[in-house]
Amino acid sequence: MTTSTFHFVNWKDKLAETRVLVVGDVMLDRYWFGDVERISPEAPVPVVRVAREETRPGGAANVARNAVSLGCRVALLSVIGNDEAGQKLEALIQDEKVISLFQRDAQLPTTVKLRVIGRQQQLLRIDFETQPSHETLAGKLAEFKEQVKNTDIVLLSDYGKGGLRHITQMIESAAAAKKRVVVDPKGNDWEKYQGAFMITPNRSELQQIVGAWRDEDDLAAKVTRLRQELKLSALLLTRSEEGMSLFAEEGVWHIPTHAREVYDVSGAGDTVVATLGVFLAAGASLREAVYFANEAAGIVVGKFGTAVVTPEELL
Repeated sequence: MTTSTFHFVNWKDKLAETRVLVVGDVMLDRYWFGDVERISPEAPVPVVRVAREETRPGGAANVARNAVSLGCRVALLSVIGNDEAGQKLEALIQDEKVISLFQRDAQLPTTVKLRVIGRQQQLLRIDFETQPSHETLAGKLAEFKEQVKNTDIVLLSDYGKGGLRHITQMIESAAAAKKRVVVDPKGNDWEKYQGAFMITPNRSELQQIVGAWRDEDDLAAKVTRLRQELKLSALLLTRSEEGMSLFAEEGVWHIPTHAREVYDVSGAGDTVVATLGVFLAAGASLREAVYFANEAAGIVVGKFGTAVVTPEELL
């Protein structure tokens, strides 16, 4: 499939009419940039003199901002703390025109990933995270059931931080409303994703579930069994420099990577699930949606940190 087969410009009006609901683990990505001029006398580690700080939405919030950057109407449902990081995260996504449907937990510090960057290289990452309470998550489930009625597709971004503890009920509610669900999975328990329309694991995530594969035929057989067990319509395997592989009822389709220059892969999975989901919601076929998701991934890995793709870049 090439760009001559269909053109992005034909989708712009359809995307503008698309409503997307993103649910999952949100986080605030902080970046400290500085210069490394010496090694610490206290330990053999570099000393970074921080010159500037940058913050960006991460996790499910990055999925939402990727979806809204393509022109969709996007609502984001998640749990944050009643703290400075949560307020900053909410302000950031509202600035990007994402509708925030945050449940606040006074006992929960908002998840923060702090990256220290020296000379354009990541030197250290520090994570601050706590599991949200069951009561807060139960309230989010009730809100989800209301929101799913007015959306075209549901994107579930599972980062394993506890925000999707009721994911099975969410998928069931979406299915009852005849809404497709696309899941970016995490961990080794995938039974909770049963009944979703599609999941988008990377190689290491899939190997955790099905084990190593000998060749492409063995991989296809393992994925077919997994799809049948989980009642999935499709599975999209992201394979880094090897591109992507779509496994569906119609067969298997391999698409090579279109990365221009790999600079930073963080957040690329968010871009994939967002682009895939919004094009499916806009009426694209599976292959068309995967084509655009692959193009978007190739663009975003050429940017620093969690980033988004614009319609002009996809065109």
